[in-house]
This record gives sequence, structure tokens and C-alpha cells, in this order.
Amino acid sequence: MEDKSRFVIAVYVENKFGVLSRVTSMFTRRGFNIDSLTVGMTETPEYSRITITMSGDGYARDQMINQLRKLFNVRKVEYIEDTRALKRELMLVKVKNDPENHQRLLSALDIFKAEIVDFSVEALSIEVTGTSEKLDAFIEMVRELGIVELCRTGVVALQKGSSSMLTEPDEM
Repeated sequence: MEDKSRFVIAVYVENKFGVLSRVTSMFTRRGFNIDSLTVGMTETPEYSRITITMSGDGYARDQMINQLRKLFNVRKVEYIEDTRALKRELMLVKVKNDPENHQRLLSALDIFKAEIVDFSVEALSIEVTGTSEKLDAFIEMVRELGIVELCRTGVVALQKGSSSMLTEPDEM
């Protein structure tokens, strides 16, 4: 039996009312949990791209891809293999603005190529972009400095190379 792992599915859908609800309710009906979900308009305003990260085995992945393809308003579904993927996530994190830890925070910003996007006497808001692992590592580095608030976008992903989701035939 295949181990459970995290995988990414890209879904190209018509940009219409209720489509996201139909996609997410399909996961609920089948008892699958979504680890992260991002959605946004594509290069064509009539379409949106939903990027779903979930955990499961190969059977669960294939089942979800097949079910997604059956949904109304879904134009294309693609499993994005880790070895052929560019995956990024955005995080905003607010940390205490403590003069004692200022140098440690600046070092963390430099190491992770993060930037301060807002500041006050009490707190600094920082933007970090990268892989999920990079964001996790940044959190661990600044945790003891006092995280006030944190939010993450979830994964967005594209296949490497010149091909496009719409120019490639469906693969599994």
C-alpha cells in the first residue's frame, strides 16, 4: 500500500458563481480534507484556477481528480508532480517590535529574503514568500521573538517549463 503524502491538484474552472462551492463540497462528501486552497483569476478573466493541496495515497488522488473532471464548469484538472512543479506560498507575520531582539530579527529577514511591510512601536509586519518548508522554518526562527499574528495564502503551483495547463493533454 502506498504511503500517504501531500499532493497538489490544479483545477481550471469557469469564473462563475458557485463553482468553488461545488468543488469544495465534493471533497466534503467524499470525506477528504483540504490542506490548503487558493483560487484566483487566470490570464483569461472568464476562468479561475483553483490550487488544492491535500494528503492521501495515490488512490485518493486519482479518485479526486476523476471526480473533479466530472463537475460542471470544470475545464481541466491536473495533478502537479513535485519533481516538475514550482510551488510558492505567501505569509504575512506580525512579530513584537522588541529592541533587544532587533538584530536577530534582521538576521532572519536577511536569511529568508523577507521584508518588513509595516511597522509600529509595538510590532513589525513581515512578508515572506517561498516554499511551505521555507515559511515553516521562518516561523520557527522568529517564534521566540513573539509572534503576534500570522496568516498564509496556501500553495500556488505551476508546472516547470514552457507548457501550459491548457496546452497539455490530461495526464495521470
